[in-house]
Parts: sequence; C-alpha cells; structure tokens
Amino acid sequence: MSTTSPKRPGAAHRIADLAEEAVGARLPVRLRAWDGSETGPPGTPVVVVRSRRALRRLLWQPGELGLAQAYVTGEIDVEGDLAEGLRAVGAAARARGTRAPRLTLADRARAAVEAVRLGAVGPPPPAPASQARLRGGLHTRSRDRAAISHHYDLSNDFYRLLLDDTMAYSCGYWTDEATDDTASVRAQRAKLELICRKLGLRPGARLLDIGCGWGSLTLYAAERHKARVTAVTLAREQAAHVREQVRERGLEDLVEVVCQDYRDITGSGYDAVATVEMGEHVGDAEYPAFAAALHRLVVPEGRVLVQQMSRGHRAPGGGAFIEAYIAPDMHMRPLGETVGLLEGAGLEVRSVESLREHYVRTVAAWHRTLERRWDDVVRLVGEETARVWRLYLVGGALAFEERRMGVDQILCVRPSDTGASGLGRPEGADWYRGLEQT
Repeated sequence: MSTTSPKRPGAAHRIADLAEEAVGARLPVRLRAWDGSETGPPGTPVVVVRSRRALRRLLWQPGELGLAQAYVTGEIDVEGDLAEGLRAVGAAARARGTRAPRLTLADRARAAVEAVRLGAVGPPPPAPASQARLRGGLHTRSRDRAAISHHYDLSNDFYRLLLDDTMAYSCGYWTDEATDDTASVRAQRAKLELICRKLGLRPGARLLDIGCGWGSLTLYAAERHKARVTAVTLAREQAAHVREQVRERGLEDLVEVVCQDYRDITGSGYDAVATVEMGEHVGDAEYPAFAAALHRLVVPEGRVLVQQMSRGHRAPGGGAFIEAYIAPDMHMRPLGETVGLLEGAGLEVRSVESLREHYVRTVAAWHRTLERRWDDVVRLVGEETARVWRLYLVGGALAFEERRMGVDQILCVRPSDTGASGLGRPEGADWYRGLEQT
C-alpha cells in the first residue's frame, strides 16, 4: 500500500499565515505568490509577491519603508485598484488599533523556520536607486539643497507631463464638481487668485514668493495684479523655467528670480510675503527662525500667507516613504503648532482655512494624468521612478481623505508699533467673490 505525505501549502498561504500572525489580524486583500499559489478574500485587490527578495526586504526593513521598496522595484505589485488595497489595509490597521499581537518565543521560532523555508533569509537587498541618499547635518544648506534637488530637479519635462498648464505643484481650490481636462487648471487659478486677494495685492505692490516652484503664483501676481515679485527657489530647474516664462511673457520689469536659500534673503520692505507648501521643508528646529524671517521681511501692516501641510500629534514628520523617496527631511506638524510658531514670531494670525478636501481632488487629478501618460513618464524617468510617483499620489490622496494629513492657508499680518493691522475690517467674502470666473 502506497502512502503520500500531505501536500505542503503554497507560498501564498504560508506568507499569509506569517503576516496575519505578525499583525494580529486577517489580511483584507488577496495574496498571490511567485509559485502561483493564492489565498485571501475573493473580490478584493490582489497583492502579488513576485519574488522571495520582497520577503527579504520586509525581514530587514519591516513596515512602510520595506513595503515601499518592494513595490517600487516591482517585487510586489497590486492587481486591481491600488487605492482600494491601501484603504483596506489601513482600515484593518485602524480596527486593530494599538493592540500589538503578543508573539511567544515559540511563535518567533516557527516564523524563523518558515522564513528559511520560504527563502526569505539572506543579506539585505540594496536600497532602490530612486531612494534618496543625503549626507551632512540635518538642514544644513548643502543638505537642504540636495534634498530639494532630489525632488524638484527630477526634470522640468517630467513635471510638464504631470501638472497642468499652470505648472502649480500645490493644492488647488476647487469651485465646481467637474473632472474634465481643464478642471485642474481652473482649480489652480482659483487658488492663485484667492492668495492674491488675501494678500491684498495692488499694482506696484512688492511680493516675495518664497519657494516659488515653477512660478505659478509669481507669474499670476505679476500678470493679473501687476505686482512686483521677487521669486526665490533652491531648485535650479525651477529657476530656469521661471526665468524662461518671465522672458516669454515680457515680465522682466516686474519679476526677479533668485536661486538661493531662504536664509540668505536680505533686505525687507515687502508689502506681502507668500510661501506655498515650502514650510514643510524648513525643518522642525529651524521653523522659529523661518517664522522670524517672515516677520522681518514684510512691512508693518503687511500680510503673510503660509499655505502648508500638517500631520497630527501621533505622526509628525513626513512619513518613512515620503522622507525616503519624495521629500527627504520633510517635517509636518499639527496646524495649531504652526499657528503658535507664527504668532511667537510676532505675526498676528487673521484667518485659517483648511483645504484638505481640495487636496484629495488635486492629487487625484495628478494621478489620473500620470496613468494616462504612463508610457511617456516611464520613457522619461524609468519605471521605478514612475512607480514611486504612483504610490506617492495614491497614498497621498488617501492620507488627505482619511484626515491623516491636512493643508491650510494661514493669513497673517505684521502689526505696526501701535497694533494696527492695516486690514481695517474683516476681509470675509471679498476674498471669494468672482472666483468662479477665474
């Protein structure tokens, strides 16, 4: 009589067992492994583990960063809606809360044996080429320059593919429900108009645009409001683009573009100062000095507008993936702390407006463009970098949707020695009147 030993479960089942034991919950997605085995709830996104190397990454780098490394290299992929998969995993993690599973010594021993059988044991795989590699002290000028270059000097051609005609790489202001090809342009122009109105720009007013990006606010303020703008950026590619646009639009008499660190800005006497999603790059310890610079640079009764992203008390900073691949050394804090720092520098905060839902729509528009132009993006920057951006945009939209991140416009004024603000009355609806026509 012949006997047969029971068939060993496939790699997917064994990986699922390890993962569920580690996190203390059932996996909310389906899992497929390199040997063709599959397990998990049907009708959910399928996480495909293409190689044992993915497991080795997670063994050496468990958590968000290890998963991101495996995804951007293609060692792990997702079939179906990536956002749905991330949303399901996030919901499962929140349902578990802070209850960490208690693994006994025997549990750990079994996991180690299973990892050996799965081929997950070995030296750590090298970090993907797209991961940032910065040197030097945190927020030194040279390191900050390298951090900004890693993200913003990817190439102007790449950002032209991703962004709309305004080249605005920040949260738009959505005044309608449309999702057509021009909706993002309207949202960005509405945001630019809103900023100019909040700053009270008039012809001849001096505006300092710190962290000007590709010049969307600079060019808009000069063309539409005839302001005299000094645009400051650390990114060489951005500076070159803005200078080109200034020449093409005949704005040489109104716009000066300076490629320098904000700490090197000299002088003062600006009627208004704007910094749109640049404060996140300043650093936590450095922010009080940054806020003091905003106060110094603007005239008494002049206005300062800070548009800045935030994170809650439980998870300040930028997050492991964002700091490794997108914005190294980024620091986001709760909104209230930023308001306190601005007030501590002597600025009077006059209004705070949350744009969180607007960022969900803004990032979703960028993601649609990325997928529509996927082949062009891959040809330009390579598949690994394209996958970095897909993960970044999908994850970013979810972070704003689920209130793990926020973004706000904070309008401040530098009071005069007598306490006068120069506003005279609540600005209120004047900021918004006619935005639907912009």
